[in-house]
Amino acid sequence: MNAVFSSEDTGDDAALSYGRELLRHIDVRGTGTQTSPLTYSTDLPARVAGHTNWPQWAHPAVVRALSNQGITAPWTHQADTANHANSGSHVVVSTGTASGKSLGYQLPILTALVEDPQARALYLSPTKALGADQLRAVTTLCDDELAGIHPGAFDGDTSIEARNWARENSRWIFTNPDMLHVSLLRGHARWAHFLRKLRYVVIDECHSYRGIFGSHVAWVIRRLRRLAARYGAHPTFILASATTSEPAAAASRLIGAPCVEVTEDGSPHGPRTVALWEPPLMTDVVSENGVPVRRPATTEAARLMADLVTEGARTLTFVRSRRAAETTALAARRILADRGSDLHSRVASYRAGYLAEDRRALETALADGELLGAATTNALELGVDIAGLDAVVVAGFPGTVASFWQQGGRSGRRGEGSLVVLVARDDPLDMYLVHHPEALLGRPIEAAVTDPTNPYVQGPQLLCAAAEHYLTHDEVAEYGALELLRRLAEDGLIRRRERGWYVTAGADPHAGVDIRGGIGMQVAIVDGECGRLLGTVDAGRAPATVHPGAVHIHQGESFVVDELDLEQGVALVHAEEPDWS
Repeated sequence: MNAVFSSEDTGDDAALSYGRELLRHIDVRGTGTQTSPLTYSTDLPARVAGHTNWPQWAHPAVVRALSNQGITAPWTHQADTANHANSGSHVVVSTGTASGKSLGYQLPILTALVEDPQARALYLSPTKALGADQLRAVTTLCDDELAGIHPGAFDGDTSIEARNWARENSRWIFTNPDMLHVSLLRGHARWAHFLRKLRYVVIDECHSYRGIFGSHVAWVIRRLRRLAARYGAHPTFILASATTSEPAAAASRLIGAPCVEVTEDGSPHGPRTVALWEPPLMTDVVSENGVPVRRPATTEAARLMADLVTEGARTLTFVRSRRAAETTALAARRILADRGSDLHSRVASYRAGYLAEDRRALETALADGELLGAATTNALELGVDIAGLDAVVVAGFPGTVASFWQQGGRSGRRGEGSLVVLVARDDPLDMYLVHHPEALLGRPIEAAVTDPTNPYVQGPQLLCAAAEHYLTHDEVAEYGALELLRRLAEDGLIRRRERGWYVTAGADPHAGVDIRGGIGMQVAIVDGECGRLLGTVDAGRAPATVHPGAVHIHQGESFVVDELDLEQGVALVHAEEPDWS
């Protein structure tokens, strides 16, 4: 979803789309100044759908199930992706947000599972919210003729009983790289029946696997392919990505095998208005040097969300931190309540750290329109199908052009007009972008960069691979890892034998590898007065966010932290609205 930058603001000449209409309603209102905070706006044209026929190989029962969901014919990129996968080619589809990439893998996988009662499939997502959303979509399809597929979740939110049932009965498992690393691969003997018949692996939102996390996931995928081959399976990989640079090269690095790419987007979308917004200077606040200070981006974003909700626009506001999600939603509710509007109850926050049931309830409320506005971290940036969003407010440049378009692409999912507003923070980069729109809107989207050869990633991952099944000399040569393994052997972590390389007896390398970067265990946040579990926070963040005396906000409720015990993994709090923050 990359724009072709125009050096002229199109606001005066463009036809009055719904997004432009929303922008006119919020412009200047509530700024307290006569100067418009709008520095630039442009309109992205609508795109017409490109349909094609169902592939001849698609099973009639699958086509009927999709047709019953209102899908009368696939879009061109969906059919191209499905055809590549059905032919056995690893494929990555890289198209815009809300372009229906999921049908590209649903069609070949469901067909294979119907035609072969022993076939299995695996779905991997970077977030629980996305995995739960895709599981709901597939479960809806698997009625009547497809009832024997039994799609099931296997993640940190599922109970032990549900995990055991899924392992024994589900033919399409929905999980994440973390569980694949610590459970499926670590205990692969219990999954032998699944791995032996594994036909397809889906890696959704694969552009999010970059840096250290992406490099770890690349090795987790290599370990999966290695064990599947040991059990006699050679699954086809289907990767879905937002629009990105060089998707085939990035996907090939991720899975360690050549991929073909599908990049021509056949999905329709309505016109989008993109606006760049500079918060006004505050007249009553100056910096320590006497320089005027701008209104915080989150404060301005809360006001914009309140304005948009008042206009009846379903709005997502993206912020940079969990605390900002809470305070932004709280501020928007207060603004609506002060206006005498009863819409304040239809605004909420969404972030990581909530309990599973709280997240699911919020996702359902967003999907069915019960919530009109939500302030969220990037937890809702990826893939969750929230139909009918009218506007997205981005509070501060999210760091990459790819993330900006990914967040902005949440809007307009009904095929109608929509609005995307970037609200600048008071820092040099954001100020530069809102005054030089070509630097954002005219810039190519970045490539997803991973480096599986990083020795600090490769070494621990090789130990995990050797614990699952010894490394043969041919594998070591293929990985170019001989010198690295020799250093690990000097440290007493692995031993070379005639047949290959074996981990030291009693070693448990999986427990020492956190594929997301080593932020530690989860600390439970508990109301000490009633024992209610409010949520969790990573141990690495706990000393800064839930230290004694800290204010913890949970869905609009204020708590003060009484005690933090990192050894026991618990922070005790009590309900209070103190006069500090």
